[in-house]
Parts: sequence; C-alpha cells; structure tokens
Amino acid sequence: MGKVIIEKLDCFGRHGVLKEENILGQRFFVTCIMATDFDSAAETDNINKAVNYANVSQFITSYVKENIFKLIETLSSKLADEILVNFNVNSVTIKIEKPSAPVGLPLKTVAVEVTKKWEKSYLSIGSNMGDKKAYLDFAVSSLKNDKNIKVIKVSSYIETAPYGYTDQDTFLNGCIEIETIYSPHKLLKAINTIESNADRKREIHWGPRTLDIDIVLYGDKIINDEKLTIPHIDMENRLFVLSPLNEIAPYAIDPLNRRTVREMLKALETI
Repeated sequence: MGKVIIEKLDCFGRHGVLKEENILGQRFFVTCIMATDFDSAAETDNINKAVNYANVSQFITSYVKENIFKLIETLSSKLADEILVNFNVNSVTIKIEKPSAPVGLPLKTVAVEVTKKWEKSYLSIGSNMGDKKAYLDFAVSSLKNDKNIKVIKVSSYIETAPYGYTDQDTFLNGCIEIETIYSPHKLLKAINTIESNADRKREIHWGPRTLDIDIVLYGDKIINDEKLTIPHIDMENRLFVLSPLNEIAPYAIDPLNRRTVREMLKALETI
C-alpha cells in the first residue's frame, strides 16, 4: 500500500455560515492523501492502473466550486466520500484550509481534516415467504446498485429451520461480504430500505418475512445501542449465520469472543 498526495490545491468555493461567504466566495486549500495499492501500477508503469492525481485534482476543484455548504466539516466529509466512490483508493484523508475565515483575529488559516475508508462488513440475508431465492437475489442486486457499497463475495444459499418463533416455513439463508463507506448506522438505514422495498413487514418478532438483512460484523467494531447491535446478537449460536459465513469468511473474527467463524461453527456443530 502506498500514498498519492495532493497538497494545498488552490480552490475557489462559496462555503460558510455567513451569507456573504455564499455569495462572494473565497479561496480554500485542499490537501488530499489517498492510500492505494501501488503494485500493479509500479510493475507495469501504466497510468491506467494508477490513481491519476491530475483527474483527482480536477474533480476536487470542480466539487469545491460547484457545491455550497455552511460548514467545511460537511465539505470535507462529502468530498472524501466522493473520492472513495469515484477513484480506486482504499482510504482518503481530506484537509481543508480556510485562510480567509471571518474570525476577526489575525491567523494563518483554520482547517478541518477527516479520514475515511472502505470498511469490510458481513451481512446475513434470509427469506421464508414467497419466492425466497428471488428475494435474496433482490438483496444482492440492491446492494450492488448502491454506489457506497461494493459486494465482494456472496455465499451459497442454504435452507434452515426457523429460529425463535418456530411455527413458520423454513428459511433460505446466505451471507454477503461487502466493503462500504457507510457508517454502521447508515448501513443499517440502507439495508432497512432494501427490506422495505421487498415488502418486509415487522409484525411478529422472529416471524415470517420476505427479506431479512442483518449486519453480522462491521470491521472490529462493537456496538450496542437501542438501534443496532454488532456483532449480531447470539451469532455464535446461529447455524443459519455461521454456515454460509464460513463459506466466504472462515477466518473473520468476532471481536467480542475473539473466535473465528470456523471455530464458532465447529463448536456449534458439536453440541
């Protein structure tokens, strides 16, 4: 992994809280540090396999000029997202300097800096209503159509017995490996939208559903709040999660118990 660095690109924009800033505009200096795999470009000496910093510079210049935000925090965050989506980079750090910031005191500049990257996550998908396979395929295609998500691997689909509420039809289950620039909670919102588009109804806890999508793992994050729990609740005891997940990511690690998917599946199968 190497870095491509664009330092203090001189841009014009209309970003600021004051109305005058949005009308008159001012200079901004943008530093962009992109982490990327150098191997292919270095070995072939081919610019088509490298991050073209001229194209990135033009993109940044246009983005800063054509959009208006009150906060340079917003500008830096959204610009980072756009660079991740539009260029072949693993992570990006954006620093935006505002030397003419209206603070009424002598200063060289004010600046904000943000770092964003593609995060690896694993999703569990399931259906036990209607055309089950079609619903799972719909989930995969919907994820592929989201520019903020890359679908890396999709497991085979397996038939499993219902979990929790057992008076219902068998499930078809699978797992998906993705990379995403969504935060965990934004990813949850995105998959809930996909579920809604598949006519998902939440009437019975663990009840029948056209499509269920759960975040099983998200990097090494541990989250437990009123909206989201990661790793997925009780995943070490859920064969319908571990079996397809083991197919695509046997060495993925549960950050709570530090066991791999393969270890958890083996333990569950021996019970």
